[in-house]
Amino acid sequence: MDIERKTVLFVCICNGIRSQMAEALLRHKAPDRFMAYSAGFDPTDIHPMARQVLEEIGVSMEGQYAKGLDEAPVDMGIHYVVAVSDEAYAKCVSGLLGDAERLCWPFPDPLAKGGSEEESLRAFRSVRDAIAGTIDFWLES
Repeated sequence: MDIERKTVLFVCICNGIRSQMAEALLRHKAPDRFMAYSAGFDPTDIHPMARQVLEEIGVSMEGQYAKGLDEAPVDMGIHYVVAVSDEAYAKCVSGLLGDAERLCWPFPDPLAKGGSEEESLRAFRSVRDAIAGTIDFWLES
């Protein structure tokens, strides 16, 4: 039996770290169940440490780039819009993207505290692991 894959759009403000990591992780963990995308309200470049910490666990971000919401695959019918920050969620509840179910998975910005390169990598790894754990929990429920 062929199950229709659901479309998930991860949304953040910049689409440079958290939403990109979530897109890659869901695509890696459940490609047979979900089509994963990400976008931002004010897109910037993907942070190199986001790519680095995913590569450490064998997850590729190949082909991913920072996108605005105008590039969201709305023609496919988005089933879930997942905001990865409280700020993005506040913008999402205003009727963005039709009837999609809206979820809020607020993760801290790994750049918020600053610090040395090693401290930044620890913060990126922590956010990566939190996103992966949340996705695992969601997939099991």
